[in-house]
Amino acid sequence: MYTDSLTAAEARSQPRGEAETMILAIIVACEIGFWVILGAGLVARYLLRWRRVGAVLLLCVPLVDVVLLGATMVDLRRGAEATSTHGLAAAYIGFSIAFGHSMVRWADQRFAHRFAGGPPPWKPPKGGWERARYEWREWFKGLAGWVVACGLLVGGILLVGDRDRTEQLDAWIGRLTVALVVWLIAFPLWATLFPARAKE
Repeated sequence: MYTDSLTAAEARSQPRGEAETMILAIIVACEIGFWVILGAGLVARYLLRWRRVGAVLLLCVPLVDVVLLGATMVDLRRGAEATSTHGLAAAYIGFSIAFGHSMVRWADQRFAHRFAGGPPPWKPPKGGWERARYEWREWFKGLAGWVVACGLLVGGILLVGDRDRTEQLDAWIGRLTVALVVWLIAFPLWATLFPARAKE
């Protein structure tokens, strides 16, 4: 008990800027790691013809999110004050989970087309109801990311157990909610109510 209290006190005494810089550095490292692992998996699959190795590397892509989640939770558990970067980490993880598979597929199609004679990459429809359906699919992915991110933010608030130290996490829930509503109005609803004419 004394050790836990001491650890929390040390974390709170750590300059806020240092904590923010550390989490931000981990976010950047995870983003770089995502593309490095993805690129290595595609190189193994298409250039080196190591199908099994490529599949294993691509399956490891989600581990990046696990690393970031672990680092964020450990930092909060030590008693650090929740900062805007902790909220950014939750948002990053949520939307990475929601859109990660699509990003892998996007890169895979282009890599296969460029280096393995695959078909041209799929492109989203330009207009009509097909475009509206596409926008709704993307928005529902965003909704899933919002659910995950807000779940992590609420989990962080409960983990800390001190609302004075989690104001930034509350703020991030508001920011993500506003962004999701704006996205809903500007894209799927607009494309549904005012569908652009599909180009021939």
